[in-house]
Amino acid sequence: MTKYFALDRIDRSILRVLQSDGRITNADLADAVALSPSACLARVRRLEKEGVITGYKAQIDAARIDSNLTIFALMTLSKHDSKTSQKVERIMRGMPEVIEAFYTSGTTDYIARFIVPDMAYWSRLQESLLDNEELKIETIVSHFVMRDAKSYSGVPLYGDSIKEDKRTLPP
Repeated sequence: MTKYFALDRIDRSILRVLQSDGRITNADLADAVALSPSACLARVRRLEKEGVITGYKAQIDAARIDSNLTIFALMTLSKHDSKTSQKVERIMRGMPEVIEAFYTSGTTDYIARFIVPDMAYWSRLQESLLDNEELKIETIVSHFVMRDAKSYSGVPLYGDSIKEDKRTLPP
C-alpha cells in the first residue's frame, strides 16, 4: 500500500519548480519559493528522504538520437496469474526500448510505450515478445505515435484538497 505524504503549499511550490527545472540551484529555488536557502534545502532533502522526489533526470529528444518511432503497445496475456505477470514485468523492466509499462484493467493486460529506431526493429521486437512462450503474450496491438500532442511535463500538484483547487476543467 502506498504511504501518502502530506504536502503543504510550499512543498507543492518546490515540486512545481523542480519538475520544470531539475537543475536549478538551491539558491534560485529558495528565491522562487520565498524561503531561505537552508530552509529550502531542508525541505528538498525531506521530500527526497520520504520518497516524494525519486530522482532527477535529463529529458532527451529521441528523434535526435536515431530513436524516432514511438509505439503504444496493448498486450493481452493468455494466462492470468501472478507468476506470468511477474515474468512479463521483469522482462519489460530489463528492456531499454520500454519507456513505460502499466498493468491495466479492462480487456488489455499491459500498455507499454516503446521507443525504437524504425519499423523493422519494432517488427523483430514484437515477434520476439510473441514467440517467448514464458511470457504468455497472446496479442499485441500497436498504436504508432504520429506526433506528440503533449509530452510528460510532471505530476499534477493539486491544492490541499481538490475542492480548494481553483483551476477550471475543460468544457
